[in-house]
Amino acid sequence: MPIYSSDTQLYTCFRQLFGIIETHDPKAADALLKASLAITFTCNSPTATITIDARRAPVQLLYGESKLNPTIEVGLAANTLHCLLLGEIRLTKAIGNGLVDLKGPVWKTLSLADLFHHAQQFYPGVLSEAGLPVTCPKP
Repeated sequence: MPIYSSDTQLYTCFRQLFGIIETHDPKAADALLKASLAITFTCNSPTATITIDARRAPVQLLYGESKLNPTIEVGLAANTLHCLLLGEIRLTKAIGNGLVDLKGPVWKTLSLADLFHHAQQFYPGVLSEAGLPVTCPKP
């Protein structure tokens, strides 16, 4: 069963999450800016697209379809992204198990480490506030 009932619900949670991260640590995206990275997360169940464009400051967050040509494309189920942000699945394991499809210079994904660390810290609170489960769904 999908964690998010709609793309609107997913976007609302991620807008809130990124807002908290930016307030907590305005330099959280510095590693992405240094890598001059644009990364698109394309989720299914529900279908949603989030793009982080850090090719120049300030970092832009785009929700929904975009004409932007990203450096890296990440395809995954919204539930997989949910579990990654809870820290219940490691990215390397998700890739190895075919849960994540990466296209582009994969080594540049290392610059996401700081952002993921911050996201894992605040994501459970965002979920609680939205009345969503703070656990990874059982397969």
